[in-house]
Amino acid sequence: MQGKYFIVLATVILFSCSGKQNEKQADTPTTGEITIAVDETLAPIIRSEIEVFQGIYYTAKINDKPCSEIDAFNLLLKDSVRMIIATRTLREEEKKFIEGRKVFPKEVKIASDGIALIVHPANNDSVLSVNTVSNIMTGKIKDWREINKNSDLGLIKTVFDNPNSSTAEYAVKYICNGNKLSTGLSALNNNREVIDFVANTPNAMGIIGVNWISNHMDTTCMGFLDKIRVVAVSSEAIATPDNAYQPYQAYLATGQYPFKRDIYAILADPRIGLTSGFTSFITSDRGQRIILKAGILPVTQPVRIIQVNDQL
Repeated sequence: MQGKYFIVLATVILFSCSGKQNEKQADTPTTGEITIAVDETLAPIIRSEIEVFQGIYYTAKINDKPCSEIDAFNLLLKDSVRMIIATRTLREEEKKFIEGRKVFPKEVKIASDGIALIVHPANNDSVLSVNTVSNIMTGKIKDWREINKNSDLGLIKTVFDNPNSSTAEYAVKYICNGNKLSTGLSALNNNREVIDFVANTPNAMGIIGVNWISNHMDTTCMGFLDKIRVVAVSSEAIATPDNAYQPYQAYLATGQYPFKRDIYAILADPRIGLTSGFTSFITSDRGQRIILKAGILPVTQPVRIIQVNDQL
């Protein structure tokens, strides 16, 4: 009798341990653990999405790895991660490389944001044309006096977040029309460092991702806005306060702010697991509302102007 009891008890314990182990390793749309690589310019909004997702699905764990966009794609191609958040889709050769592993990647547009230009609060030259910005980045304009002859700020110190970042790639492709960036431009490590540098350097101009300064519900973002001034940009040849726009939701939606880009979730996962579940959440009504509240442009939620505070 005692022997039978021991066998039954041992079986229950073994089954229980096995069940816990399987539960820990399970990877479903709402359970398991994954690491995703996130373009650092998009880190704040993706962290907000992760926090809410994990609050709903407490058996899911998503580790975000902020990095340059180039590094994110490299991690995906090496199969070090199976999901990235980026501002471009896969190139044809990248897609073929992944398909060579018998994995067929998915690309899902989740939002649109923009590239923001920021200057020191003491800099009154915060209304610029696209052409002027292009000339600054290619080195044709080097001094603030070339923009405003009364300026006493001297040489323009332009800084990016990272030499491999999506902002640098966007600047070359869309702002400079394929021309090389000036050798006088500097790269730091991340968007936070760019904001801090500009806040302490009167002659600086920084290039960052919009969502670092767009979320008025986030005290951190509001703290950043107290330290810098957001540049208004015009597509017209001569920029004025009447034809220049800052990178806020309404102006991204209408196209009046010229430096807009799309955001994608890119999956290279052979299974329908947590990567798929998290992507579905981001594109759901709740996930899109998080994007809407963060001050960038959701794919599905309508945008309306309630109040605009110009900082010109």
